[in-house]
Amino acid sequence: MKRFIALASYLFHPLLMPLVGILLYFWLTKRFYPTPVIKAKILAVVIFTVIIPLIFYFILKNSKLISSAGLPKVKERKIPLLFYATITLTIINFIFPKYQFNIPYLFFSGILYATLLVLIGTYFKQKISLHMVGIAGLCTFIIGICIYFGLPLYGLIAFFIFATGWTASARLQAKAHNYKELILGIIAGGGTQLGLFLLYL
Repeated sequence: MKRFIALASYLFHPLLMPLVGILLYFWLTKRFYPTPVIKAKILAVVIFTVIIPLIFYFILKNSKLISSAGLPKVKERKIPLLFYATITLTIINFIFPKYQFNIPYLFFSGILYATLLVLIGTYFKQKISLHMVGIAGLCTFIIGICIYFGLPLYGLIAFFIFATGWTASARLQAKAHNYKELILGIIAGGGTQLGLFLLYL
């Protein structure tokens, strides 16, 4: 059982959540976009949200600016978060411009604001769970697009609600976070997505 719970930390790693969100978005809306456009956008998301951050991680690790991928110390989080915010801003401006891809634009805007909230938290010595930011943001995004498009995908929504609880249990089991840090992560990740959907859709 412990291994099953711990698996959530890997399956729902925060670096993967933007990619999962975009994959699900294009799966649900594939009839609206040409296949070459979908492939190009997904490839861009893979490069910007997975490959480049991984390369940057190894640079920081070899430079001894961080101790591990989990970023256990609050002070280690500032540079990676600032870098990730820059990447997300690039995606918003060049990969998913607002008037062509409004929903992906809002999704990554939410990710940007959540990243900035976590970054601000580091200056108050607050360690907010990035795992919960990622999975809560994704869960809220999926609920939002299902409501927006009128899609009764209750099984998909139920799975990601379960995944949110599963991930929280995994982070507690690993003693990576306390309840406060998990709740702040849910608020930062889910709250930004919810706020943008209520404002613009």
